Amino acid sequence: MGALRDRFWELDLDALTRAEWEALCDGCGRCCLHKLEDEDTGEIAETNVACKLLDTGTAQCRDYRHRKAFVPDCLRLTPRLVKEVPWLPATCAYRLRAEDKPLPEWHHLLTGSRDAMVAAGACVAGRCISETVAGPLEHHVVDWEAERVK
Repeated sequence: MGALRDRFWELDLDALTRAEWEALCDGCGRCCLHKLEDEDTGEIAETNVACKLLDTGTAQCRDYRHRKAFVPDCLRLTPRLVKEVPWLPATCAYRLRAEDKPLPEWHHLLTGSRDAMVAAGACVAGRCISETVAGPLEHHVVDWEAERVK
C-alpha cells in the first residue's frame, strides 16, 4: 500500500489516494451483511447474516482482492457511491466523511488499533453468521445501533 498523508481522513473523499481510501475503512464488516428492504417504505433492515466471503470471526473479507469473482453483486465503494447508498451504517467512516463529519472516537486511524472499535460494539466480528448456514434472512434481523448501547 502506498504512503499515507498525515491526517488524510480529514481531506475530501475525492482527494484521497487509493491507499488512503482503503485505509479509511473502519473494518466493522457491516457493509458485508445482508439487508432487507421494505418494498412499500424503502426502509432498510439489517441482518446478522454475512456474505459468504466474510470471516465471521474477524469481520474481514477472505478474498478482498478477488471478491467480485465470487460475489458478483459486491459493490466497490467509491466517493460517489457512498453518497448514494442508503444502507451504510451511521458509524461508517466513508459515510461520515462524505457528510463532512469526524471519524468516530474508536476509529483505528485515531486510536492506532481496532480494539477500540470492538470494545465500542461497532464491529460484527463474532456476532454474525455466514449466509451459507443462516437460512431465511427474516429470522436474522438485528438493530446494530441498539446492540452497541448494551
